[in-house]
Amino acid sequence: MPASRSVAALTGIAVLGLALTACEDQANGQIVAHNGARHVQTISNPVTEGCYRFREGVTRVDNFTTSSLLMYTTPDCTVPPGGESIYLDGPSSDQVVRSTGLWRSFSVAPD
Repeated sequence: MPASRSVAALTGIAVLGLALTACEDQANGQIVAHNGARHVQTISNPVTEGCYRFREGVTRVDNFTTSSLLMYTTPDCTVPPGGESIYLDGPSSDQVVRSTGLWRSFSVAPD
C-alpha cells in the first residue's frame, strides 16, 4: 500500500506542475476597457503573445492581471511615427491623455 500512495502523490504533483506550467503563457486575470463611463470590453486571461484589438477606442483600461501591458493608439500594436506605447503595470488602471488619442490595442509586456 505505501508504494501505491507514493505513486499517487507523485502523479498528483506532476499533474499540478503541468497545470501551472500551462498557465505561464497567459496573463491571469481580466483587462476591462472603458470609453468614458461606458464599458466597452472585458478580456479574460489573455495569452502573452500577440496583439489584442479593442472593439472601439478606449479612454481607460483597468488591468486586473498579474502582467504588465503595452497600450497603443493603433489597432495593430505598432507605434506611429512620433508616438509611443504606454506601459501599464499590473494590477493597475490608467486613463488616456487627450493629446495622444484613444487606445485601440494592447499587448502583454515581456517580463
